[in-house]
Amino acid sequence: MQKHFPIILLLLLAFPAFSQQKESIKIAWPEEYKWKIGSDQKTAQVDVVELIPGKESLEKWTLMGNTMTIKGGQNIPVEAAMNMMFEQAQKNSDNAKLTLVEKSDPNIENPWVLFKIEASSFHNDKNPESQLYYITSGKTALYSNFIAVKESKLKDKFVEKWTAVFKQTTIVTE
Repeated sequence: MQKHFPIILLLLLAFPAFSQQKESIKIAWPEEYKWKIGSDQKTAQVDVVELIPGKESLEKWTLMGNTMTIKGGQNIPVEAAMNMMFEQAQKNSDNAKLTLVEKSDPNIENPWVLFKIEASSFHNDKNPESQLYYITSGKTALYSNFIAVKESKLKDKFVEKWTAVFKQTTIVTE
C-alpha cells in the first residue's frame, strides 16, 4: 500500500482537473444572413466574436452579432452587467437610452436579462446604432451577446424576432 500511496495521492489531486467541464454558449444565429466571422479575439479573461452577414464587411455593416464570454464572471449579477453595458454606452453617447425588455427569475440556474440600448449618435460617430442584448450567467462565465443595427431605435418586429432567437440560447458543458 505504501508504494501505491504516491500514485493514489497524485490521482486524487489530479481528479478535480479531469472533472472540470468546459462550458460555452450556443446561439442559433438565423441562417438567412449567411453569417461570417468578422473578428475573433481571445484573451485569458475574455473571448469576443463579431458576426456579420456574408456579403458585408466590418467597415461597412448593417447588422452585427456579438458574443462575449467573460471567464470567471459567473458571479456578476446579470442586471449589474446590464447596467455596466449601459454606463459604457453613456460614455460614448449623450443620448443613449436603456430599456429592459425581459428578465428571468434571478434564482434559476442560468439567469438572463434581455434589454436594448438605443442611440441616435455617438461622440466619435454621428451615425445611429442600437443593440438588443442578451446576458446570461453560466457556471464558469458570464455571456454578453447582442445584435446591432445602424438605427436610432429598434423596431418592434426586430426585437420580437431576436428575443425569440436569444431565448433559445443554451449553455453547453462538454
